[in-house]
Amino acid sequence: MFSILPDNRRPFSELSEREILSLAVSAEEEDSRIYTEFATRLAATYPGSASLFQGMAAEENEHRRQLLDLYVSRFGDHLVPIRREHVRGFLTRKPLWLMKTMTLEAVRQQIWEMEESAYHFYLEAAKQATDANIRKLLGDLAEQERKHAQAADRIDADVLGEGGRDTEKSEAHRQFVLTYVQPGLAGLMDGSVSTLAPVFAAAFATGDTHQTFLVGLAAAVGAGISMGFTEAASDDGKLTGRGSPIKRGFAAGIMTAIGGLGHALPYLIHDFAIATTIAIIVVLVELWAIAWIQNRYMQTPFWRAVLQVVFGGSLVFAAGIAIGMA
Repeated sequence: MFSILPDNRRPFSELSEREILSLAVSAEEEDSRIYTEFATRLAATYPGSASLFQGMAAEENEHRRQLLDLYVSRFGDHLVPIRREHVRGFLTRKPLWLMKTMTLEAVRQQIWEMEESAYHFYLEAAKQATDANIRKLLGDLAEQERKHAQAADRIDADVLGEGGRDTEKSEAHRQFVLTYVQPGLAGLMDGSVSTLAPVFAAAFATGDTHQTFLVGLAAAVGAGISMGFTEAASDDGKLTGRGSPIKRGFAAGIMTAIGGLGHALPYLIHDFAIATTIAIIVVLVELWAIAWIQNRYMQTPFWRAVLQVVFGGSLVFAAGIAIGMA
C-alpha cells in the first residue's frame, strides 16, 4: 500500500564526509556484533562456521578501527550519532539473530545480503568523498566487503564436504532470491490476505458470480499496482544491493495480483454455491500455504505464523462475509 507518512530520513547523497564516516563506524560495529552472535548461537552445531563468523567479526572490528583512526585525524573525537535507519536507501533488517530457531541456510543468505549491502554502501560513499585519504579507505573497504560476500559460500564447507560444496547456492542464485523471491513472497502474502474482505463482501452482498469476479479482479489488480510501486520506491538498490527497483516492483506487483486472484477465479463459475465453496477451499489452502512459507523461508515460528496468517486471515474473511450479509 502507498504510504502517506513523510519520510524524514536523510538522503544518502546529502551526507557529508563526516557523517559518512560516522555512519560507517556504527555499521561496522553493528555487523561485528551480529557475526559474534551468529558464532555463539551456532558454535555447538557448526563449529567450522562459528570460527568463520568470529573471524569476520574480527575483520569488521578492524574496519571500524581504520575508520575511527581516519575520522579522529580529520574531525576530532566526537562521532555524529547517525545509523543506517536514519538514512534513506537502507532497509530494516529482520533480526534473525534474535529468533529462537535459526537455520544455517538463513544465516548464509543474511550474511551475503549484509556484505553485498556493505559493498554497495562503500562504493557509493567513495564516489561522494572528495578527500583522497577518505576516498582511498572507502574504496579499499568496498573491495574487502566484496570478498566477505563470498564467505557465504564457504560457510560450513568443512562439514558439508565435496558433495555439499557442489550444491552450494551460487552468487547469482542469492541475488535472484534478493531481487525476485523475497519481494514476490511478500506480494503473494499481501495479495492473498488483503483482497479477502472485498471479494467475499461482494459475493454475499450480490449473490452474483460475475459481479463478484469483477470486484475480485479489480481488488487484485489494484493491490498489485500499489504493492509494485511501493516496493519499487522502497529503495533504489544502490545501497542495499537488492537489484533493480523495477524488477523488484514487477515481482511484488505480479505476485500480489496472483495472490488476490486465487479466490476470485472460482467466481468464473456461474453457480454461486459451487463457486463460493471452491473459493472458501482456496482461501483455506492459501492461508495455510502462507503460514508454511513464512515458517520455511522467513524463519517465522510455525505457530506464530498460524496465528498471524491463518487466524488473522480468517478474521478478514469473516469480516467480508459479515459486511456482505449486512
